Amino acid sequence: MGISNAHNLARAIAQLPRPFGIRVRLRPGDPFSKLLGADWQRTHWYFTAAERDRMLEEMSRKHEYSRIGDRPALEFEKVENLSESRSL
Repeated sequence: MGISNAHNLARAIAQLPRPFGIRVRLRPGDPFSKLLGADWQRTHWYFTAAERDRMLEEMSRKHEYSRIGDRPALEFEKVENLSESRSL
């Protein structure tokens, strides 16, 4: 499929290093893994460790609409791309 509005891609997007990440995984035995697969994971990358830590706190917080006794269905892990972070 072609690009419908090629003029929107006229200039390249700057790729800044984003060495600090959060790996998100499903908990073992989560029923949602039947849809996504038991090995599903997603990594979100950030420019600074402070930004990553702030977003980790936001992602893993107990939301105001959570029921009593609800647990987050996801596991969060801090990761770092050392080859990018050492070049900063």
